[in-house]
Amino acid sequence: MIVTFKEISQNSKLWIFPSSRKFYPKELPEIKNNIEDFLTNWLHNSVPLKCAYQLKHDRFILVAVDDTENNLSIEAHNLLIEFIQELEKSLKVILLDKINVCYKQGEFVQYKDLKDFKKMIKSKGVSQKTIVFNNLITTKGELKQNWEINIMDSWLGHFLK
Repeated sequence: MIVTFKEISQNSKLWIFPSSRKFYPKELPEIKNNIEDFLTNWLHNSVPLKCAYQLKHDRFILVAVDDTENNLSIEAHNLLIEFIQELEKSLKVILLDKINVCYKQGEFVQYKDLKDFKKMIKSKGVSQKTIVFNNLITTKGELKQNWEINIMDSWLGHFLK
């Protein structure tokens, strides 16, 4: 059962899937339809899951599920990953790589593999004021305070020291 992202509990399990490129405007309706189809049919032990999603910055897919009554089964989790892998193929993007870096450059969100990001740090293309996205957070409640963070508050900060 899909609810709005505002309605889903702050304690809901959250996955963030960063795209290796910005989604094209013509892709957005198809992406939304595919996500809604999946979430509508997403089950845990034959019971529909209370879930929500959001597309942010035309680059991130956020999926939240309220699993406070029952822990999400491995099968349900695997179904989500399989769905995301299918999206990767159809959109020709990377969505499951959590090590590569998403960061803000002015008002734009950029995506770099870690090796290239380290080169940017060495060439002073990144400063201690750079905002990065912590795509490893695990609950909706962490989203507001712990997703867009200063690089020095992230695991990437030690590369600047």
